[in-house]
Amino acid sequence: MDEREACRELLGALRGLKDEVAAEAERMLAGWEAGSARRAARPSLANLAWYLALRRRDLRPLQRALAPLGLSSLGRLEGRVEPNLDSVIASLARLAGEAPPPPFPTPRAFFRGERMLARATRTLLGPREGRAVRILVTLPSEAAEDPALVRALAAAGADAVRINCAHDGPGAWEAMLAHLRAAEAATGRRLRVLMDLAGPKIRTAALVAPRDGRIREGDALLLTGAAPGYTAGGPEGAVFRASLTLPGILPRLAPGERVFLDDGKAGGRIEAVDAQGVRVRIERVRPGGLRLKPEKGVNFPDSDLRLDPLTEKDRADLDFIARHADMVGYSFVQSAADVRRLQDELARRRTDWHRLGLVAKIETPAAVRNLPAITAQALGRQPFGVMIARGDLAVELGFERLAEMQEELLWLCEAAQVPVIWATQVLERFVRKGMPSRGEMTDAAMAARAECVMLNKGPFAAEAVGMLDRVLTRMAEHQSKKTPRLRALGAWAGPERGGISPSA
Repeated sequence: MDEREACRELLGALRGLKDEVAAEAERMLAGWEAGSARRAARPSLANLAWYLALRRRDLRPLQRALAPLGLSSLGRLEGRVEPNLDSVIASLARLAGEAPPPPFPTPRAFFRGERMLARATRTLLGPREGRAVRILVTLPSEAAEDPALVRALAAAGADAVRINCAHDGPGAWEAMLAHLRAAEAATGRRLRVLMDLAGPKIRTAALVAPRDGRIREGDALLLTGAAPGYTAGGPEGAVFRASLTLPGILPRLAPGERVFLDDGKAGGRIEAVDAQGVRVRIERVRPGGLRLKPEKGVNFPDSDLRLDPLTEKDRADLDFIARHADMVGYSFVQSAADVRRLQDELARRRTDWHRLGLVAKIETPAAVRNLPAITAQALGRQPFGVMIARGDLAVELGFERLAEMQEELLWLCEAAQVPVIWATQVLERFVRKGMPSRGEMTDAAMAARAECVMLNKGPFAAEAVGMLDRVLTRMAEHQSKKTPRLRALGAWAGPERGGISPSA
């Protein structure tokens, strides 16, 4: 087979692929009712549908066949699926000798997705001169009493603050916001406010922990609660006992399902569910055991808990959030129906609710699975972003799958032109102790592929903001999402340019 014939064969395959993807994307958009979405969101939802339809296929053979022809750009088409396919088709047609060949997309059409993502990021997270990636910082309770703390974060380069509604209350939140406005006046910079709904987080409550309080591999743990039929006692041999903050889930658990404690520091499987409670056999825990404490998270990744992501507390907190926040963070959202429920609640509180940003915290397998429908429902009606909540997600999916899944979430959100907040334990050691680890510096650099990076609260948060600002600014010279920018390398510049330099 000569070169032109090979190109014609590839061209036919690619055109057939495009037709299949277009038809599948059309069906997907109809299922999402994308026609009723706000006008600004429709091109983004269309590109997302094209991307999902394309990526449901194994493109590796096609990608490899295109690479020797210099046409391997399918690996970076997230934000521009149809224009990218059209560009490759136009190139193949010329190589195949087709006359007249189809036109190439214009540069404006080809890079439209980048502009739309940048615009969505500005709308949700605010404008930013210079550094493109925003920095979001969680405010501690002390921020209600210490205006200097908030001012230091703003001066160091923070672009937004997060208030976790699982802690404190309206009085403290109002004080934090007053200190934020004073910091804005002092620095001349406007910071956006994200307020996170607490959601139905399951935690340990009262504990009975014999011995030295540490649970070890092979131990039995009895989970109990105040629900009818559950008593404070337990079956023989269940030495460790813990009641849960949401005891109503206990009857929904089943033997064989996994249970994780304290962000995955200990894990086991359910052995029995009876009138006494739910007995868990601990299968994995760090050497020396784990000291059980109240107020630690408990995860049930295999269980259908049927929890309403909007609690009564969340509904009460929404009264404050709707008046004061720029964005509402939705914890434990798992479906488009959950998004509709929140949007209905917002509509009851302000007529212009569609101007309030919504940030979906992706922290369960169900949320990952339903992210396209969640995106369609949210993005179709208001500014929308996704927070990759890597803490709970690692526990729910398994630590081994976290790296793979955070990549796929980044790709999917880029296809939808939705800004991503990279969250959980970024520069965690630095924030708490003032000295970063090597691993977390690499993690911070990788976070530059998101539109925003979140730092947690800690005594060195302002210093961490300054370091992250420098890291993100430097990385932006080299990388944009998945695409290398190919800036000239400074480390091997040669003697005439000075070679390695700290400022290279």
